[in-house]
Amino acid sequence: MTALSVNLNKIALLRNSRPGNYPDVVAHGAVCLAAGADGLTVHPRPDRRHIRPDDVRTLAALVASHPGCEFNIEGNPFAPPGPGYPGLLALVAETRPQQCTLVPDSSTQLTSDHGFDLQRDAEALGPVLAQCRALGVRVSLFLNPDVEQIARAAALGAERIELYTGPYAAAWARGDGEVELERYRAAATQACALGLGVNAGHDLNLHNLGAFAQTVPGLLEVSIGHALIVDAIAMGLDRAVRAYRQCLD
Repeated sequence: MTALSVNLNKIALLRNSRPGNYPDVVAHGAVCLAAGADGLTVHPRPDRRHIRPDDVRTLAALVASHPGCEFNIEGNPFAPPGPGYPGLLALVAETRPQQCTLVPDSSTQLTSDHGFDLQRDAEALGPVLAQCRALGVRVSLFLNPDVEQIARAAALGAERIELYTGPYAAAWARGDGEVELERYRAAATQACALGLGVNAGHDLNLHNLGAFAQTVPGLLEVSIGHALIVDAIAMGLDRAVRAYRQCLD
């Protein structure tokens, strides 16, 4: 069964538009878990545009109170600490999530829009993976569906990859998703053959998720935030989570 991890960044973004703690990120995370989500994802950034370090700490405690659920922290391990932000690896060391997804996003990016180039980044990532392993935290590398990059991820010692699904979602919206979907099927097949677990995320929604989950082999987890929260505006958060869970099932 493919796990559904709900990304709570957009709840935090809405909260940050006003003083105070409304909407409460932790309370909404609890709704997601009660509705059948298998875990929660956050992506703290140095500018604290949405998820803040204190959210990471309180959500880690929430997930720990739900046996069998997983906490996934995403982020750039090379982004420097800043005011109120201790750095990704410091948060990982403090909260010990089940998974840390390493993403090569810069401070100027609106959202993650490409995977690592491991021909360039592997040497720098090696010590990061070693540090996470020493903490007992599983590492997933955010990658494009490129078989060469996937082979490099396996050689580096990653346990999982997360396939960046933005191009697939865009192709599906244009009506030619089948061609793009074949790239992801081939990438996941290569990953499985090399012993890598396969995750996926970015712009997956109720329209394109079913075909992706049915076609991509070995899909262990999808991380979905933006579309699920948009659907929750019309459906309610509980119903939206259940709809995505049903889509995967």
